[in-house]
Amino acid sequence: MRLGLGLPMFGEPPAGGWRGLLDVARHADAAGIDRLVVVDHVVLGADVDTYPWGRFPTGPDADWLAPLTLLTAIAAATERIRLATGILIAPLRPAPLLAKETATLDVLSGGRLDLGVGTGWHRAELEALGVDHDARGRVLTDTIAACRKLWEDAPASFESATVSFHDVWCRPAPVQPRLPVWFSGTLTRRNLDRIVTLGDGWIPIMGSTVDDVAAGAATLTAAFEAAGRDPSTFTVHAALPVVRDEDGRADPVATMAALPAYEAAGATDVQLPLKVFCAPDLHDAGAAIDALAAARSAAA
Repeated sequence: MRLGLGLPMFGEPPAGGWRGLLDVARHADAAGIDRLVVVDHVVLGADVDTYPWGRFPTGPDADWLAPLTLLTAIAAATERIRLATGILIAPLRPAPLLAKETATLDVLSGGRLDLGVGTGWHRAELEALGVDHDARGRVLTDTIAACRKLWEDAPASFESATVSFHDVWCRPAPVQPRLPVWFSGTLTRRNLDRIVTLGDGWIPIMGSTVDDVAAGAATLTAAFEAAGRDPSTFTVHAALPVVRDEDGRADPVATMAALPAYEAAGATDVQLPLKVFCAPDLHDAGAAIDALAAARSAAA
């Protein structure tokens, strides 16, 4: 079971500034954490309280680092740890630009990028980038389909209702023969088709239980088999519920005790938010990472 840690790359900067995240990344790399995960917002409108999954973590005026830029810096500071977006709002970026930036990051990192993508939810953000909120699902599908063409063909051509280009080159190609793309969200018919046709993994919607993960993994297995794809090639990236002790502190050992249940449900990877296990200024992030790595080993 692979363990990813979500980096606290939004809100108030840690003590010493955002460059401190590079020290955190180095420590995670050395400690044997499998993956670092970052999230995405380009702009925020005033109505962040429309967030569908509870209280939004910041106000609209907070810092949100650019995920691909941050991962590029982390790639230069680390050796082996994988670098993931969980998620990148793919419709906010033109397909050729997204293909170029992700391929460049994959090259510079030595083939360590995992691209988790979704539609986004924030109408003000989508509209500021020229994306029709109601068409964002169609744009997501077309964008990733076009990226696949640009990564794999030279020259590449693509034609859809939202993306169009003909006989263009987008080099360098990713180092990985197939750059992994994970799609987030519930397994609607359209999202299931995206994963089976274009994807390599699934990120269950926030709040999913272990039973939700099991049901989704079974659905994906059947869909991959029906499409003639090997179901052993897809990955399921579940958010592990944080367990707190009687004093309200996040407990690494109790949290990791759920690993066998999630593995039995079909999860191949789990993710935890680093910030809940350490102080806001990250001064103890190294100790928190070590504790999580040890708890994962003990639970395996």
